[in-house]
Amino acid sequence: MYIAVINYNMGNISSVENALKSQGAKVRVTSDAGVIRGAAGVVLPGVGAFSDAMANLGILGLEDTIRQATRNQPFLGICLGMQLLFDYSFEDGKTKGLGVFAGTVERIPAVVKVPHMGWNNINMVKPDPLLENLDLNQYFYFVHSYHVVPEDKSLIASTTGHGIEMVAGIYREKVHAFQFHPEKSSVCGLKVLKNFINLTRKDK
Repeated sequence: MYIAVINYNMGNISSVENALKSQGAKVRVTSDAGVIRGAAGVVLPGVGAFSDAMANLGILGLEDTIRQATRNQPFLGICLGMQLLFDYSFEDGKTKGLGVFAGTVERIPAVVKVPHMGWNNINMVKPDPLLENLDLNQYFYFVHSYHVVPEDKSLIASTTGHGIEMVAGIYREKVHAFQFHPEKSSVCGLKVLKNFINLTRKDK
């Protein structure tokens, strides 16, 4: 079995692919709906503007495929890939997202340094299988100017502090997503990806 990494021309695809492979995963980078549906797990990475990302997913016809994947397969959203799961983003106006979860994507307030870039630790709010056996005093790599604001706070699995408290990770049923980049977060980030790989193997 393989993990599908969705390619919709929004950056950091190869680094995610290589990090997963380094942890023993078979990976298929794809924009093919059938390949995504046949995967043991699905990863939606992303770097860049929310509106461009949604436009690209629309051109590829992948919106419904991704929504189905969040219900049917272990699913990992990374950075922009997490933000796209929500209803709307207010980046460059208002853009409709995938609507998997109720909530918005809002600009980090100007009272703190924007973007939030660099290494930061996270705080556990509820257990997430992808964060098992991790020392959360270790640091993860963030780079973002917008952050998710879920309507249902029980969705939040972890937070991070950057002058204000922001969502670092969400978890519900088969969906896990992080604002930080596990593929760029050294040993700690690789453990997150290894936990995801193990989860896909248990699910089959």
